[in-house]
Amino acid sequence: MSVPDPKNAAVARAQFNDLGPSAAAVGNQEMNLNLILDVSVTLALEVGRARMPIRELLQLAPGAIVELDRLAGEPLDVLVNGVRIARGEVVVVNDQFGIRLTDVVSATERMEHAR
Repeated sequence: MSVPDPKNAAVARAQFNDLGPSAAAVGNQEMNLNLILDVSVTLALEVGRARMPIRELLQLAPGAIVELDRLAGEPLDVLVNGVRIARGEVVVVNDQFGIRLTDVVSATERMEHAR
């Protein structure tokens, strides 16, 4: 079996068909969100962060207090796949925790942080 020589290989530009108006937002056309509605993402609510040496981490026990980098009452971050999309505050609804969004990050800012 012979192996093709990459120096003599034919190179051609890839050709792709137009995806049509339902797959992209062009001009006044709207993007078809149905294409991505079933994609799973990770939603995380971040109250704050702490940095500590492993020695201190291993000494944590029930009842230990970890100081976070945020003040009490400061809004928490809403992250989707690690990218902040909003800020909010913790609320209690029917004895369950929830979040009330107070600020949503602009689409432009989200795209800058997603790179």
